[in-house]
Amino acid sequence: MGQDTDQQSRYYRAAAASEADLINKPKPRKRRKRRWVFSVLALLVLWLAGVIVYQTHKPLPPGISYESPLYHVKQVRFLHDLTYPDPSGKVVSEQQILQRIDEIVDNSRKFLVIDLFLFNNYTHKGQEFPKISQGLTDKLVQHKKTYPDMDIVFITDDVNTNYGSASNPLLEQMKSAGIRVIVTNVDPLRDSNPIYSSVWRTFFQWFGQSGKGWLPNLMASDGPKMTVRSYLKLVNVKANHRKVVVSENTALVSSGNVHDASAYHSNVAFEVQGPIIKDILASEQAAADLSNGGQLPQYIPDENAKIKANDGPIGVRYLTEGKVYKYVLQEIDATKKGDTLWMGMFYIADEKVMNALLSAADRGVEIRLLLDPNENAFGQEKIGIPNRPVAAELTKRSKERIAIRWYHTTAEQFHTKMMYIHKPDAQSIIMGGSTNMTPRNLDNYNLENELWVSVPSGAALDLQMESYFDRLWNNKGGSFSLDLSAYQEKSTWFKDMLFRIQKALGFTTF
Repeated sequence: MGQDTDQQSRYYRAAAASEADLINKPKPRKRRKRRWVFSVLALLVLWLAGVIVYQTHKPLPPGISYESPLYHVKQVRFLHDLTYPDPSGKVVSEQQILQRIDEIVDNSRKFLVIDLFLFNNYTHKGQEFPKISQGLTDKLVQHKKTYPDMDIVFITDDVNTNYGSASNPLLEQMKSAGIRVIVTNVDPLRDSNPIYSSVWRTFFQWFGQSGKGWLPNLMASDGPKMTVRSYLKLVNVKANHRKVVVSENTALVSSGNVHDASAYHSNVAFEVQGPIIKDILASEQAAADLSNGGQLPQYIPDENAKIKANDGPIGVRYLTEGKVYKYVLQEIDATKKGDTLWMGMFYIADEKVMNALLSAADRGVEIRLLLDPNENAFGQEKIGIPNRPVAAELTKRSKERIAIRWYHTTAEQFHTKMMYIHKPDAQSIIMGGSTNMTPRNLDNYNLENELWVSVPSGAALDLQMESYFDRLWNNKGGSFSLDLSAYQEKSTWFKDMLFRIQKALGFTTF
């Protein structure tokens, strides 16, 4: 009897367990749904990974990353803008670049090609700046009226249309006057923010950006409202960052924008004449082709001017995008003991450039970096990234052999992008233009431009470079620069960590 009872108990327990398994066992339909969801997610991840790989390594559009032949000229002109407190504490602004742009416009008769990254009069509420963008617009419109057959082309970045969410009245004014306006399509360029960009390209880019804006404009609170789709494109972060003005007579390569909120920024520019103008126009044609902008004007040398390719002691090359990177590293690596390397820079964050500077310091090269403290952007406070963490790292790793000072900014930026290598017994090297020392600017993500110059040591231009940096470094006639400790003590472990995360993910403007 007891044995029968045990057998019954085992039977009932087995039956109960079997029933529980049946209850808990996924139904075939649920299993199929889970497999489908997993398969879709796996395919999506594979797709996004494929987009990341392709969009970060795809071939560059024709004419991008350009290096001109080496030319020799008699003169390269150096210009600068500087804002600083004078000995009495009054803020002084020396302005040379915009004045020269106006003169180039006035003296042109055959053509003008102007490429500027920032060109608008939008500001934050309560701010007042000189109306320089409207001033250049009026000058170009009047010049077109005076010389109606002259080809004037204005190339700019989509940031000035708030990424398609609002038209720019200044650009519309130019269009109405018959000036050709090209808003650069930078989508064919490689992606520097690959994780986000893969999502944006897959899901959002197809819908465009136009529409009635309703979100606040973070770049300028008094600017037009923006659409959600414009913000989505903004976060994709790439740009036509070039700054160049070209006529049949001359070409000006600059670090400065004609942009109201940038009016007091410190900048540099270099002006050159001769056959190199043809190369500059070729690189601008490549930018115009990204947007189906049509044929740009052609440079035809004026025989009466007798400007030839090799008639002077100064060597010049025109460089864009990744070719700037090539020459920056090449020139730093070529330095030796006895040379002095100066750098005036708005942003520095590129690992290869940093390592090259450290190696040069190990060889006994005297290195002096004058950096923007990254304290403000158009009147809005910033937290010092990337320059403060980079300055701390370079100082530590070089055991203070790399000397660093901060430009004494007030409400403006030290927006200069220039490297000068003084070689007492050889040709000094100068590089200046639009290019920050960051991966985004150097590694074929943005459109960038730079003039490479080789000048005999002791020549007038070489002495100008020495005088410029000596004035700023040693505060001659004003408070131009501050000791490293003025801002470095504000750099914290949190900023360093944030900088490294941003750098690793590409989720940054540098």
